[in-house]
Amino acid sequence: MTLPRWMVRFAVGGLLAISGGISLAQAPAPVGGVFTCIDAQGRKQTADRPIPECNDREQQVLNPSGTVKAKIGPSLTAREKAELELKEKRETEERAVLAEARRRDRALLNRYPSRAVHDKERAEALAQIDVVIKAANNRSKELAAQRKSIEEEMEFYKKDPSKAPAYVRRQLEENTHSQTVQKQFLIDQETEIRRVNVRFDDELVRLRQLWTAPEPRPSR
Repeated sequence: MTLPRWMVRFAVGGLLAISGGISLAQAPAPVGGVFTCIDAQGRKQTADRPIPECNDREQQVLNPSGTVKAKIGPSLTAREKAELELKEKRETEERAVLAEARRRDRALLNRYPSRAVHDKERAEALAQIDVVIKAANNRSKELAAQRKSIEEEMEFYKKDPSKAPAYVRRQLEENTHSQTVQKQFLIDQETEIRRVNVRFDDELVRLRQLWTAPEPRPSR
């Protein structure tokens, strides 16, 4: 029995849709319109549904008037999808980094609206460290005086220090340890001064840019 032509077209169209439906599923095709494209052989293809022969290229969807209604494809391979997802992830991360940088800039500008404010806070931070250093130097002088007193007492046992009283030898050890700790503490404070200056110097570089940057125009 010979099938009517409309049944043959329906069956063929259904098979083509099944074979191409999976690759085009990622972007639902517009309903209605004429699909057209130029396939790999350079032939113009036209159909009332997505064209499987053009899965690897862009297809246009035309209105009855012939104008372009929409564009679909090309379909992405698994590798292309992975690359696209990676690219979108990187772009999202870059936007997040940029947003965080802008947030920090706003906070910095709010905290230091002028050079005078920034200079004042630097001076205050360094003054606090200077107070600590002065106290540490006074303690070092006390330890040095204590050491001199202990050494004067140890003079009686110069020939055989092991005969010195236990409390004197203990005082000598404690004094030696305390002076070592105090010297390291002073070194740490000098390091802290450099760290504070580097921090304020770095901030000042950025603040100079922010202070001179034109104010953003209000959006209309």
